[in-house]
Amino acid sequence: MFYYLFTYLDQAIDLPGAGVFQYISFRAAMAIITSLIISLLFGKRIINFLRKKQVGESIRDLGLQGQMEKQGTPTMGGLIIIGATLIPVLLFAKLTNVYIILMICTTAWLGFIGFTDDYIKVFKKEKKGLAGKFKILGQIVLGLVVGLVMYFNENVTIREKIHEPIRIKTDTGYMVNSRTPVESFNEQAVKSTKTTIPFVKHNEFDYSVLITWLGNGFRKYAWLIFVPIVILIITAVSNGANLTDGIDGLASGTSAIIGSTLAVLAWVSGNIVFADYLNIMYIPNSGELTIFISAFVGACIGFLWYNTYPAQIFMGDTGSLTIGGIIAVFAILIRKELLIPILCGIFVVESLSVVMQVGYFKYTKKRFGAGKRIFKMSPLHHHYQLKGYVEPKIVQRFFIVGIMLAVFTIITLKLR
Repeated sequence: MFYYLFTYLDQAIDLPGAGVFQYISFRAAMAIITSLIISLLFGKRIINFLRKKQVGESIRDLGLQGQMEKQGTPTMGGLIIIGATLIPVLLFAKLTNVYIILMICTTAWLGFIGFTDDYIKVFKKEKKGLAGKFKILGQIVLGLVVGLVMYFNENVTIREKIHEPIRIKTDTGYMVNSRTPVESFNEQAVKSTKTTIPFVKHNEFDYSVLITWLGNGFRKYAWLIFVPIVILIITAVSNGANLTDGIDGLASGTSAIIGSTLAVLAWVSGNIVFADYLNIMYIPNSGELTIFISAFVGACIGFLWYNTYPAQIFMGDTGSLTIGGIIAVFAILIRKELLIPILCGIFVVESLSVVMQVGYFKYTKKRFGAGKRIFKMSPLHHHYQLKGYVEPKIVQRFFIVGIMLAVFTIITLKLR
C-alpha cells in the first residue's frame, strides 16, 4: 500500500524522499520494524483477550517437570505472528508480485487450518482437534496450488547462466579462448524446474531429469514430478515445526533464525549482481520476498518476547503449522528447498526422533512382545527434559545449533 502511494507521490509531484520506497532494503527494514512493533504492542492485548475468553491450553500429563503449571496458559498465539507478518507485507510489498501473493495465501490458508484445529480443541473440548487427515489434505491443497502456479505461471522464471568464450584481440584479428569461457546471465528469462543443490560445482538440479524415461518431450510432463515434491516438502516442514513447538520459545526462536537465513538467500537470489558474484541462480522479481520474510522474522522475535520461559502464551497449531508452511513455501519459491535438511535441521531431528521412537517401539513389540524405546521420550526436546535439563537450557542450546546450521547453509553457496 505504502509502496504504491509513495511511488505515485515520487512520480507525480517529485516528493523528496518518496523514492526510497523503491529500494527493497529500505522496505525490508521497515517491514521488520513494523512487525516488531505490532507484535510487541498488541501481543499483550491479545494475551489478555484470550485469557478473558478462557482460551487456555489443555495440558496432557507426561510426567515432565513444571508441565502442569502451564495448564490454562493462553493458546492460539499464532494469531500474533500471522497479523504481525501480513500487515507489514500489505503496507510495504508489491502486492501484484506473484511470489508475494503465494506467500500471503500460504499464511492465510495454513493459519485457517491451524486456527480450526485450536478452536476445536479449546471450544469443542476435543483434545485431538482437527482430524489429522484434514490437516494433511489442507497441506496437499496448498502444495498443489504452489506447485502448479510455479510451473505454469509466466511470471515465475529464472535467468540461466551461459558460457561465452573469451575473444582476445591480436594483430591479425581476434582469437577465441574456449578453455576459459566467461559466464553471464542469459538476457531471456525462462521457465524451469531447476533448483539449487548444495556441495556440487554446478549447483543446479533439474527435477525434469527424473522423468527422462518418458522419452522425447519429457520436459512438458515435469510438473508430474515437481508438484508431488512440493507437496512432500510443505507437509514435512509444516509438521516438523508443529512437533518442535513443545517447550517455551523453541519453535518461534528457531523459526526466526531460519527466517533470517532465508532473507539472505532471497536477497542474493533476487539481485543479479550478487547472484552473478556468488555464481548462483538468479530469480527475477524474487527479491520482493525479502520484505515478506523480514516481516516474518520480526513477528517471530516479537512473539518470542511473550513466549520465552515461562511462556505467557503458546502459538498453538495456529502458529506452528503456519510458520512451518511459510518456511517450506518460501524455500521452494527461491529454489533453495534442497537446503532445508541443513537449514531446518532442528525440525528434521525433532521429526526423526518421533519416527525412530514409534518405529522402533512397534518393531520390538512385534518381535519380542514388549516395546522398547530409543529415547526417554519424543520429540527430542522431551528426552532432554527427562534427563533433567531445564527448559531454558534446552532451548538455548538448540538455538546455538540452529545458528550453526544457518551459517553452514549460507556458506554452501560457495562450498562446492
